[in-house]
Amino acid sequence: MPEVNFRVRWPDDSENECYSPSTVIRDYLKSGDRFTVSEFAERARAGLGAASERVRERFGFACSSAMGQLGQIEQQCSRFDSNTIVEIVSVN
Repeated sequence: MPEVNFRVRWPDDSENECYSPSTVIRDYLKSGDRFTVSEFAERARAGLGAASERVRERFGFACSSAMGQLGQIEQQCSRFDSNTIVEIVSVN
């Protein structure tokens, strides 16, 4: 499956490179998108969940890397007020 990396800029201007095992994440995140932290968390949950399901459909098991990435994103989100803005710098 084609992997996708996406870069997130957090409200404190720090950035993280994130991973999705499937291009389906592009249905949820696009370069230049700006979301509140809470909306980003919801989109990441939905997008990485869908990506993990694509892996399950193809290989018979969910993608632990997608769920690990989601855990990291949720941990980062907990550091910020839910109404502050997150920017999607790139989706490759």
